Amino acid sequence: MFVVALLLFAAAAVAVATGLLGLTGRLPRNRFVGVHTEAALTDDTTFRLANRVAAPTSVAAGFLLFAGGLVALAVGGFVALIVAAVVGVVAVFTLGAGATAAERAVEPLVPEPVGGCGSACGACSLRSACEPA
Repeated sequence: MFVVALLLFAAAAVAVATGLLGLTGRLPRNRFVGVHTEAALTDDTTFRLANRVAAPTSVAAGFLLFAGGLVALAVGGFVALIVAAVVGVVAVFTLGAGATAAERAVEPLVPEPVGGCGSACGACSLRSACEPA
């Protein structure tokens, strides 16, 4: 069960590192780690804020994964697989709660989409063509 514990420790390291970088605002916009909702990816400011809001849950998920790795290492056998599965599910839900909170925090910062052509043809004879369908 060393492999199971090693996987949990690796996931814990990624979660804690992501959380700490997000909390300090030093997590660069990327496609692998951090909050990747549509609102969070609008620009660098919203990405930074979203990851700062989600950072505590990321760190908490990392500690859960680390504790699960310790238990899996100590217990071994079939119980270690059950512990790993349960800890993995709880960690995913914890990360999801952080992403949801981050989404709610950055939603007001995202501008409303403009329908049609953006009303750029206000004095144009084709004004009705610019109206959204």
